[in-house]
Amino acid sequence: MKLAGATDLEIDSALTLNQAGVGCDLRIEGVTGPGCERLRAMGFCEELRVRKLSSGRNLLCSLCGTRVALSRELADQVLVKMAG
Repeated sequence: MKLAGATDLEIDSALTLNQAGVGCDLRIEGVTGPGCERLRAMGFCEELRVRKLSSGRNLLCSLCGTRVALSRELADQVLVKMAG
């Protein structure tokens, strides 16, 4: 039986940007999945802060002073934690 390491527990406690609440200030923990290159090109990189502005058919968020719209599929590939 494999025991979970500290890194595994941290990733498990992260939410996706899609799951986070509107108005939350978040820190990006990781970007995974088939759209990761596109997300990184848009500026979604580890340790950056992001604020989720709206949730609907597409998500609107603020990243580095710029408003960015994402599909729910791309937002599910961005792992975030509450900014502290």
